[in-house]
Amino acid sequence: MPLYEHVLIARQDLSNTQVEGLIEHFSTVLADNGGKVVEHEYWGVRTLAYKINKNRKGHYAFLRTDAPSGAVLEMERLARLHDDVMRVMTIRVDEHQEGPSVQMQKREERGERGDRPRGDRPDRGDRDRGDRGDRGGDRGERRERN
Repeated sequence: MPLYEHVLIARQDLSNTQVEGLIEHFSTVLADNGGKVVEHEYWGVRTLAYKINKNRKGHYAFLRTDAPSGAVLEMERLARLHDDVMRVMTIRVDEHQEGPSVQMQKREERGERGDRPRGDRPDRGDRDRGDRGDRGGDRGERRERN
């Protein structure tokens, strides 16, 4: 079966036990449709990048699942209809990573930012800036507009 990762954002006024109940509810929906939740994590209350339904914060939950696409579609449909869920995002992955997600790892365990591959982007030190002339503080005289 395909592997998926889901992130749910629930309203900030819910308690931690209510959010755990939401996770169990959606795990049951997946199980009823032939899938299973491999692992789930509660990331806590975090500040949103922008307001969603007049909320500045939300409870984040992360699920790793092994489920057919029909089960995932049903879970997403029910999550979007649920009043307590503000957003849901699902991505399909080739394999699940072992251990905790990046959000749950300590900064020391993540490694430095320089360890990450840079892709096809060249190093910024080798680009030619051209001749910029004398750019002293004086920009010259201003012309008057008519």
